[in-house]
Amino acid sequence: MHELAITESILNIAETHARQSGAARVTAINLVIGRLSSVVDDSVQFYWDFVSENSVCKGARLNFSRLPARLLCQDCGTEFSLDGQLTVCPKCQSVHLKIISGEEFYVDSIEIETLEETSA
Repeated sequence: MHELAITESILNIAETHARQSGAARVTAINLVIGRLSSVVDDSVQFYWDFVSENSVCKGARLNFSRLPARLLCQDCGTEFSLDGQLTVCPKCQSVHLKIISGEEFYVDSIEIETLEETSA
């Protein structure tokens, strides 16, 4: 259910930036989500159609880009990508790992139409 709150936050961010840019409407929102993030794309998309209904974002596409997970072994310093499930360090087999990327979730960019574009 946290996807509803996340989706409402995406809408608030997009509306704020659209207003600041003098947008007639938002056409697309580009989201970056780390592979280890618990955000479910389909759930966000489902809620999006509902929460954006009466806003400048109505009909805007949500584009999801997934970032790979990167881990750092705290014993040998090896940095590696996580391709599947959590694993040990491929170099020294240590379990003392630190997540250095893959938990991200943010609005990367917003595509808009300005008043001039809609009247042309």
